[in-house]
Amino acid sequence: MSEQRTEIASLGEFGLIEHLTKNIELHNASSIVGVGDDAAVIDPLGKQIVVTTDMLVEGVHFDLMYTPLKHLGYKSIVANLSDVYAMNAQPTQVTLSIAFSNRFSLEALEEFYEGVYAACEEYDVDLIGGDTSSSQKGFIISVTALGEVQQDQYVRRNTAKEGDLLCVSGDLGAAFLGLTLLEREKKIFLESPQVQPDLENRKYVVGRLLKPEARRDIIAFFAAQQLKPSAMMDVSDGLSSEILHICNQSNLGCVLYEEKIPIHEDTRNAAFGFELDPTACALSGGEDYELLFTIAQSDYDKLLLNEQISVIGYMTSPEKGKKIITKGGNTFDITAQGWNAFTA
Repeated sequence: MSEQRTEIASLGEFGLIEHLTKNIELHNASSIVGVGDDAAVIDPLGKQIVVTTDMLVEGVHFDLMYTPLKHLGYKSIVANLSDVYAMNAQPTQVTLSIAFSNRFSLEALEEFYEGVYAACEEYDVDLIGGDTSSSQKGFIISVTALGEVQQDQYVRRNTAKEGDLLCVSGDLGAAFLGLTLLEREKKIFLESPQVQPDLENRKYVVGRLLKPEARRDIIAFFAAQQLKPSAMMDVSDGLSSEILHICNQSNLGCVLYEEKIPIHEDTRNAAFGFELDPTACALSGGEDYELLFTIAQSDYDKLLLNEQISVIGYMTSPEKGKKIITKGGNTFDITAQGWNAFTA
């Protein structure tokens, strides 16, 4: 029995939007009018609004050969929510626009939206609008996320202070190794379609790539402990380049300790399997969606209450440069391509 395939053209644009959004429920008091009118209406109730937007393009940001559409929908939302949390804000609404070629059926788009709604439900976020269009080829996704923050409690990248601790949530490098693994399996499949993919014991790194989570728990911890980082951003392009962003925008240097960088055991094993340095994967990978932040040394005792936070270094005066101290005790400049730091 062949799977059902409904052509998008049979619904038309308005029919498609109505079909895909018919079961939306609003979770936030600030969402006054959602999908269905010319524009949404939100009332932030005295809070400040943060806004972020991201575009994902097939063949550039994702590969549908190994990315299930449901996972892609989930990840599209989570990647944007991570940017809202990185401002120390709570995400409340998203808009979603997609463009797709006629190789996508209604069933395929339903699968994608299933992931979108799962993420919205998981993070208590309202989908309040968007657009659909046809594209010549491939799938294009644009998400805008809005969030709320109490007056002047947002955190920027350019406000770190000399002597602050440099910290990161969770662990790093797993998504990069998940991508490396899936790219390898894709290559093998294209050459020998009869060979089954070998993903045994690699569930963690593959999961971190295909279904990442945003660190809502860390923002909740800050609120509960009355902590406010001095600077913060999310780790989407690799630890080293994000550290350089905070240093450059705050006009500071830093010292980073290799031995303090948190790397999951499964990530380490996967790196060794590819004959890669796990530290290089953590420094130069991407899409970890962890939070990198600086915080006053006086708050160190509070940080110890959270096992998900690692102190990995500290901020220095700009003339001291941006340094990493290796496990062997050698000092190198941090570069945006982390693996270059270890060629000496």
